[in-house]
Amino acid sequence: MPPRLDNEKFSNRLDTAAKARAEMLAKAKARVEAAKATAGDRNKERLAIAAAREERQKKRDEEKRLAAIEAQKRRAQDEQQRRLAEIEAKAQAERDHQERIAAQEALELEQKARRDARYAARKAQKKKGR
Repeated sequence: MPPRLDNEKFSNRLDTAAKARAEMLAKAKARVEAAKATAGDRNKERLAIAAAREERQKKRDEEKRLAAIEAQKRRAQDEQQRRLAEIEAKAQAERDHQERIAAQEALELEQKARRDARYAARKAQKKKGR
């Protein structure tokens, strides 16, 4: 819009203002038309982004589900190994206990045999001394 001169007539100023408003309206209409033209493309792009997001979420959910299943399997295996180790430890403790009992019985039999031998030796000594 050219600079306004003080000597312009009022009607010229009104015409200039009307032309300026018409140009602004035309620009606004052009922007609206351009937005309408690209609205479909933007909508398709948004839908594609949403579908991709949903697909990624499904993939993450499936990975979480598989990880949970794997963790459950690992826990079951760990529990089974723990039970087997516990059973083995109990069996080993029982074997150790039986070995200690057998060793104690053998010691007692050996002590009894020595005691009996000493007793028999004393008896034999008394018989000789008579």
